[in-house]
Amino acid sequence: MSATSPEPLVRVRNLSKQYVQRRPFARAKFIIQALENVNLTIHRGATLALVGESGAGKSTLVRCLALLETPTHGEVWFEGVNLVTLGRKARFLMRRQVQLIFQDPTSALNPSLTAGEIIAEPLVIQREGTKQQRRRRALDLMEQVGLPGKWECKLPLEFSGGQRQRLAIARAMALEPTLLILDEALSGLDLANQEMILRLLADLQAMRSLTCIHVAHDLRMVSDLADEVAVMHGGKIVEQKRVAELFSHAEHPYTQDLLAAMPALDSICQERSA
Repeated sequence: MSATSPEPLVRVRNLSKQYVQRRPFARAKFIIQALENVNLTIHRGATLALVGESGAGKSTLVRCLALLETPTHGEVWFEGVNLVTLGRKARFLMRRQVQLIFQDPTSALNPSLTAGEIIAEPLVIQREGTKQQRRRRALDLMEQVGLPGKWECKLPLEFSGGQRQRLAIARAMALEPTLLILDEALSGLDLANQEMILRLLADLQAMRSLTCIHVAHDLRMVSDLADEVAVMHGGKIVEQKRVAELFSHAEHPYTQDLLAAMPALDSICQERSA
C-alpha cells in the first residue's frame, strides 16, 4: 500500500449508466440500469479495491473511467477535468492517462502481433517517437515486467498465462499512465502467479507514483493490496472505507454478508486439504 495525496485524482459524482435492449423477435425495448447514482473518490497514489458480485456494475464503472463507455448521467472528474464533457480529440489525448488491463490477456492481445509490437502499439496509436524509439521502449518495458527482451519476436500464444498478463501490463505502461485499472486481472492466474504479479504491480506503483484500481470478487486479498475498498451492489457503491475500518466496522448488510462468508470459504478449503 502507498502514501496518498490529500487531493483526489478521481471524483465520480452521481454517475448512472443505462443500456437500452430489445429481446429477440420482439419490438418492445427495455432498459438495464447498470449504474445508479454512483459516487466515488480515488486519491492520487492510492490503491482502491472495487469489490462486488458479478453483475454489480464494477466493469461498467471502470469502463466509464477509462472512457470506453459514455455515462447516461453524472460526472467523472480526473485531475480537475470532467471527462464526460470532453470532445473526441480531447478524449483521445486523455486516454493515455488511464489504462485498463483485462481479465483474459489471451483475448486482449492481438494474436498476430509479436510481443514487441503489442507493447509498442499504444505509442503508434498516439504517434509517439520513431520506430527505433518505440522498439527501445518496448524492450525496456519487457525487462521491467520480467520478460527477457530476446522474446520480443514471440507471439502471445507462445507465452504462459502469467507471462501474457505481464505483457498486458507492459503494454498498459507504455504511455506512462496516471491511473491503472485491473479488471479481474488476477482471477485467471494460479496463486503463485497472482503473488508475482502483485509484487510486480507494487514495484511499478512505487516507481511511477501510479494510482491503481483492482476490480475483484474476493475481499480476502483486499487487505494485502488496497488502501481503500469500495463495495458495489446492484449498480451502486454501498460502502467505501479504509481497509482496516471496513473489516472492523462494516455498516452495509451486503458488506457484512461478504465478510461473514470469508471464514466459511476458508473452512471449505481446509476441509478439502485435510
